[in-house]
Amino acid sequence: MSRDFQATFGMGDTIEAECLAANDGFSARYDLDRLQGTFSRPAHKLFGQSYHGRILVLDTAKGGVATAWMLHEMKARNIFPAGIVLNSVNPILVQGAALAGIPMLCGFTQDITQAVPSGSRLRLSPASKTLTVLD
Repeated sequence: MSRDFQATFGMGDTIEAECLAANDGFSARYDLDRLQGTFSRPAHKLFGQSYHGRILVLDTAKGGVATAWMLHEMKARNIFPAGIVLNSVNPILVQGAALAGIPMLCGFTQDITQAVPSGSRLRLSPASKTLTVLD
């Protein structure tokens, strides 16, 4: 049985993928090993896990311009998250995701990191601003 969550902002194409969810922030610069495709900051709740091909469900964007261009670099290397879902986001991360062509949703009425279990299969539908938990 699926469950839907409405976002206030969405961009990109509709995708389906397994998610990694945690009540933690997101910085492509400080949290990720972009060559290995894993979370590399030891204090991050997803430390050691692969983000490649997964929808990331996290609390908030961290960082600035470096995070934005790193998303583009990750896409060019073909080691990148399938999508990004955040409770809150900054304009720089939105620009970086747009440049990289990574779908994004943000701005929910509840803490999305608590509502979506890690490992769930999700459909991210930016045009309708809908996140659907498929399993």
